[in-house]
Amino acid sequence: MFLKRITLLRENIGSTTVYPFSIPTIRNFHQINLTSRVTFFVGENGSGKSTLLEAIADKCEFNTAGGGRNNTYDLNSSESALGEYIRLSWMPKVSKGFFLRAESFYNFASHIDEVGAQEAYGGRSLHHQSHGESFFSLFTNRFKGRAIYLLDEPEAALSPQRQLSFLKIIHDLTLSGDCQFIIATHSPILLGFPNSTILSFDNGTIREVQYEETDHYQITKYYLENREKFMKQILDD
Repeated sequence: MFLKRITLLRENIGSTTVYPFSIPTIRNFHQINLTSRVTFFVGENGSGKSTLLEAIADKCEFNTAGGGRNNTYDLNSSESALGEYIRLSWMPKVSKGFFLRAESFYNFASHIDEVGAQEAYGGRSLHHQSHGESFFSLFTNRFKGRAIYLLDEPEAALSPQRQLSFLKIIHDLTLSGDCQFIIATHSPILLGFPNSTILSFDNGTIREVQYEETDHYQITKYYLENREKFMKQILDD
C-alpha cells in the first residue's frame, strides 16, 4: 500500500451549498484511512464516490479525463471540482499509476492513436477492439508493479466472465504488495474480492460495510432467488 489517508481540508471550503459540497457525503466527510490494498467505493448514483475518486486522481497528477501523468489531452468538464480541497498522505509516495474513467475511455483511446502509442497496448488500436477487449488491453499491458490504480466503474465494458478474469489480474498485481487499487463500482462480482475494504457513500456518510451489507449483494441475491416474484412486484406497481 502507498496511499494511507485522504483528508478533507475543511478550512478551505467556502459555501457548502455549491457543488461538490452540495453532495451530502462529500460535505460531511472528514478523513478516510485506507487499510487494504484494494478499496471499493459503493453507493447510489450521485452519492459522491466518482467525485472523490476523480479528486484523488487530480492530486496524483493523473489526467482526470483518464490516463496517467504522461497522458496529456483535453476533455471538456473533466476538471476535478474537489481536488484542491483534499490532502493525500502517502508512505511511500508513488508517481506511477492510472485513472480509468469508463465514460470517457473513448477519448483516451483516441489520444493513444494520436500519439502513436498502440504498441504499448498490445499492438492494436483500442478503437479496433471491442469495448471489453480494449479494457483488457489496458489492464494487461499498462498495469504494472509499484503503482496506484484508480478505476471508475471498470465493469461497464466487462461481461461477468471478464469481471472474474479481472479479479485474477487484481489478485496477481496485489499479491506482491506493489499495487494499490481504489475502485468505484456497482458490480457485486468485483465487490467479492477477498480481503478488500468496501466504503459505502450512501446516507450522507462514508462508512465501511461488509460485502453482505451492500445493496449490490442483497438486491442481486434476492433477484436470483425470487426472480418471478421480484419481477411481478416491480412490473405490476
